[in-house]
Amino acid sequence: MKMTSYWLDSARPFVSGAPGGPSGTADVAVIGAGFTGLSAALALARKGAKVVVLEADRVASAASGRNGGMCNNGFAQDYGGMVEKFGLDRANMLYRAFDAGVDLVEQIVAEEGIECHFGRVGKLKLAAKPEHFEKIKRSQDLLARNVDPETSLVMPQDLPTEIGSDIFYGGMLYGKSANMHMGEYGQGLAEAVVRRGGTIFEHNPLLKMRRVSGTSHELTTPHGSLIANQVLLATGTSRVGPLGWFRRRLVPVGAYLIATEPLPVDLLDRLTPRRRNTVDTRNFVSYFRTTPDNRILFGGRARFSSRSDPEADAKSGTILRRSMANFFPELADARIDYCWGGMVDMTSDRLPRAGERDGLFYSMGYSGHGTHMATYMGKIMAEVLDGKADANPWRDFDWPAIPGYFGTPWFLPFVGAYYRYKDMVG
Repeated sequence: MKMTSYWLDSARPFVSGAPGGPSGTADVAVIGAGFTGLSAALALARKGAKVVVLEADRVASAASGRNGGMCNNGFAQDYGGMVEKFGLDRANMLYRAFDAGVDLVEQIVAEEGIECHFGRVGKLKLAAKPEHFEKIKRSQDLLARNVDPETSLVMPQDLPTEIGSDIFYGGMLYGKSANMHMGEYGQGLAEAVVRRGGTIFEHNPLLKMRRVSGTSHELTTPHGSLIANQVLLATGTSRVGPLGWFRRRLVPVGAYLIATEPLPVDLLDRLTPRRRNTVDTRNFVSYFRTTPDNRILFGGRARFSSRSDPEADAKSGTILRRSMANFFPELADARIDYCWGGMVDMTSDRLPRAGERDGLFYSMGYSGHGTHMATYMGKIMAEVLDGKADANPWRDFDWPAIPGYFGTPWFLPFVGAYYRYKDMVG
């Protein structure tokens, strides 16, 4: 079993990074070569800007290359709750931003010729308890009437057409959702940035940042420095560099995954006949999908932890294997070839934040919906840097610090205990 991301291990390597470190000047410096940073750099390079991307590790090596491989439209939260909180018009505007993110991923993949197995397979949300299905039915009715007619219910008696498991009580389909090979997508985005004239420096973490004037900053890495007229922070939960203000507002929460050995097609046809992205309704959520080489990739919260290292990942992998066997008893003895973890950058309300603060532009906090929203917000922030602040759907959201939090999430075990209790009592 490899203790590394299946996406990163099975993707072709990015070989077009610039040697050494940054120097001179740039129109825009992007901090972070995940999907946000690469999408922004691509959009800016297409406009003719001189763009430099600084990445602490490898291209797409953090959350962008360690996720569940899903590109799902829709909110993590209940749609009805979002309408109550924000009103119908604003909730629908935000919902459509997530839709636009999936559309943009598809568009970039086609325009840049990225071979990453993109497919609109749809998302299946499964009710883990009977009362959950009642809530799903109310939510789907609101969605279909107001913003997403491509959703539909899966009644309990029809579940065998969607999943070879008898532990669920109905579900909902989101027809616009897609999936792809995340490693290949990340490498393809990076290659497109370079092809369009951008420069990417891997293994160049931001160590110091000094404001020169307005939005101009001097940025220093271990291998060099440069002065950029504008800076976009696309760092997620990075604990490297002078980013303390953001760390008080982002909680890194571990997400963990396993991938089986390649499985026979007839077995997959029984377990997931339509190859959907699939997620359940528990707070300790589980999700799965198939991979291009016929593995089951199974992930979830497993534990509320702010760690992802071989020990934490292995403990979580053991929990996930039990959950997978509960879903699919036929996989109880399947070999596990990969086990890995990554950090999700959660905000307190699980909604992204983007804008400008003290001359720095930023977009982060996708809270588990980063694949398409990160891609979308990269392009949006390229517009914001170009003076079009109204393009940003999150521009009016305040972002207070989490009380008593300074970057070390001491409260996660208590949060985990609370959600485990909620799962037990329904």
